[in-house]
Parts: sequence; C-alpha cells; structure tokens
Amino acid sequence: MRTGSCLCGAVAYAVEGEMKPPVACHCKECRQQSGHHFAASETREDALTLTRDEGLAWYKTSDFASRGFCKFCGSTMFWSRDASPLIHVLAGTLDAPTGLRMGAHMWTSQKGDYYEITDGLRQVEGDEI
Repeated sequence: MRTGSCLCGAVAYAVEGEMKPPVACHCKECRQQSGHHFAASETREDALTLTRDEGLAWYKTSDFASRGFCKFCGSTMFWSRDASPLIHVLAGTLDAPTGLRMGAHMWTSQKGDYYEITDGLRQVEGDEI
C-alpha cells in the first residue's frame, strides 16, 4: 500500500495495488497548473481510497478530463479522464518510499523552452504512451 497527501494534509489517500511508472507530462496545461511539468502514476480509481478529503476540489480543465487539487494549499493531486476507471496520482504527493521509477515523458512537443530532457527515458511528442 502507498499513501500520500497534499502539502497541508487536508487531502490524504491510500492506494492498494499496482501503480504504473510515473510519466512526466510536458503539455501546456500541466505546466501552467504546476509551474513546470508534472509526473503522475496511473492506478485504478477503485484502488484509491481518500482517507481525508475536506480540501479536495475538482477543476474541469477540458471537455474530457478534470484535475483534483487541495482548495486550501493548492497542491495538485489527481488527473482523471471522464468516465475512465483509471486515475492519475501526482507522484510528488506520494509518501516515500514509493518504490516507483519514472517511465517516460509525454507531450514533449509542448515542453517549455527553458529546460532540456536529458534522463534518457522514452519521449513522445503527444500522448501515445
């Protein structure tokens, strides 16, 4: 089991079961929301249990997905495609040790011009991970 929370603790969760290797998303929306690219690990939504949710709010960012965040401290927590059984958990919100290792980079065609990706992991220009 893995656990995690937002910066202030008003949103906390536990994940029972498998989590995929985190993928760094460099799309413009992720960069604007987080201030840089962000890394998220995919799991089944039914494997995620909210142990504290008083701060959880959702923002509909497109016609097909929403982002979960803490309305108190602003921590980005989740990304979810509408009507999908999967949810993406922001890797930075997980408690250590996670046991996870980065898997790839997506939306590199939209990455910021102020950094380079030099870790040798797979890079895709869109979301075809």
